[in-house]
Amino acid sequence: MNILLVGACGRMGRMVSEAASEHGDAVVCGVDLAPAPMPFPVVKDFSSPIADADVMIDFSSAEGLEERLAYAAAHGLPAVLAATGYSDADLETVKAYAERIPLFRTGNLSLGVNLLQLLVRRAASVLGENFDVEIVERHHNMKKDAPSGTALMLAESVRAGEREGRELVFGRHGNTGARDPREIGIHAVRGGTIVGEHEVMFAGEDEIVTLSHSARSRKVFAAGALRAAAWLIGKPAGQYDMDDLVKELVR
Repeated sequence: MNILLVGACGRMGRMVSEAASEHGDAVVCGVDLAPAPMPFPVVKDFSSPIADADVMIDFSSAEGLEERLAYAAAHGLPAVLAATGYSDADLETVKAYAERIPLFRTGNLSLGVNLLQLLVRRAASVLGENFDVEIVERHHNMKKDAPSGTALMLAESVRAGEREGRELVFGRHGNTGARDPREIGIHAVRGGTIVGEHEVMFAGEDEIVTLSHSARSRKVFAAGALRAAAWLIGKPAGQYDMDDLVKELVR
């Protein structure tokens, strides 16, 4: 598999490069606003010559999304979108381009986290409205977005498992009075070098069910990106996520 890697010189870009080499894949070209020496050519933007690839993996940021998707569409290139912090307008852009090329987007590329999603959905369908739901996510002190995309993804899994949707409540500062049973509380912790921890608590009368995942290294995200990229090649145009991949694995 030949890869065009966007955000090639960042922490995740370097990990994807290393993981690709270990798996027998090749990064044939990188794109990064701040090019640095890498084992492959790196260009600053898409106006420069870029080597042919089978798939694009994007670990950059939401900024410049349309330029990347326009390039992918022009070259019939499937793309794994691994950045977070997309706006509603960005998501509409992704939706539009997914009519032309296969796009894979998820809030978390860990296979374990996406299995957690399925378990959370099942727990919500079984436990129902008799249990309060709280989500706590913990990340390193350099993470830009809060709450994490994964926390929001898990909240949607709770909603998908129930008949009626719940309201998302971010933190409880200034909130007084009893907790509304139709809430999903979401809390973000930032500190040190925590890679990523997510916990979903279902608290009922006299019992608590907790589902959690802890990433000990960013390698899990690099491995997930490569798995998603290999899976995406050959798919028809459309928008895909890890839920699609996991469902295929657990059939």
